[in-house]
Amino acid sequence: MNAPPLALSLGDPAGIGPEIVAKAWRALRAEGPAFMVVGDARVLAAAAPEGERLLRRVSGHLEAAAAFADALPVFDMPCGAPVVAGRPDPACAPAVIGWIETAVRLAMSGEARGVVTAPIAKAPLYAAGFRHPGHTEFLAELTGGDPSSPPVMMLSSCDLRTVLATIHIPLAEVAGALDHDHIVRIAQVTARALVRDFGIERPRLAMAALNPHGGESGALGREEIEIIAPAARTLRAMGVDCSDPRPADTLFHAEARAAYDAVVCMYHDQALIPVKMLDFWGGVNVTLGLPIVRASPDHGVGFDIAGRGLARADSLIAAIRMASVIAERRGGTARAA
Repeated sequence: MNAPPLALSLGDPAGIGPEIVAKAWRALRAEGPAFMVVGDARVLAAAAPEGERLLRRVSGHLEAAAAFADALPVFDMPCGAPVVAGRPDPACAPAVIGWIETAVRLAMSGEARGVVTAPIAKAPLYAAGFRHPGHTEFLAELTGGDPSSPPVMMLSSCDLRTVLATIHIPLAEVAGALDHDHIVRIAQVTARALVRDFGIERPRLAMAALNPHGGESGALGREEIEIIAPAARTLRAMGVDCSDPRPADTLFHAEARAAYDAVVCMYHDQALIPVKMLDFWGGVNVTLGLPIVRASPDHGVGFDIAGRGLARADSLIAAIRMASVIAERRGGTARAA
């Protein structure tokens, strides 16, 4: 394999990350895409029936690409604290953060084609002083993003793509957080990504309403009138094919999905529930607006089943494949043009 592998950060070592990473390698070892894990080799070995025989410790991308068909390549960075499956520990937080930082560094330098992130648990990280709402915001900082122009979170499954106008904030704060310029920027980033990363020549965006029945002409809320519809008009004036705000309860059935390529959603669950209903096991989280490719499985750490051999790797495998396809569309490199 001539192309650099993807860099896969291990996520919370007490979660299902180690198990699904091993399962993803078994599924992909013959045909790829190739990836190297950035994480603790001993934790990975403990999560796999083959133990240490599964692994090959590597120091760089060339070794990783050469080894992938025969062993799971690991850029070994020991956790430095005991790991017990199903029991998150803030003592592991520095290692988890370091794995993400290293994966991003590899992608930024061109030693990896992109980054795939296994799930993290925010509570142990917060207990250790982590100050970001989640992966997406942390990756934006690591890649030199503008804090006033955060990246865009896209969820994808089957024939549905959704992007979020607000991400990890309480539902009670969503209406106050909606902003005309922010919605316009998110839609612009999405439209460009649909062309560059997904090969859609003329992207069609649908705008989701915030309130029931689209606000009923203001009777059930004025966000559609004062913020969302004006943003849609601005986008159309810029040449972006975008609908006016449409009631979310009629936006996600099969016939509706045929009329657009992505939906701009106003809050977290409005975007994630339909994606997970369509394909709970195969959904992928893609970060748009970064200078590197980043994808992740659309699920959490699964502490309740960690260490029991029950976790499914479908979503991680889909994320690896999607990251590889996007990197190829960008010309085979992790960095954006």
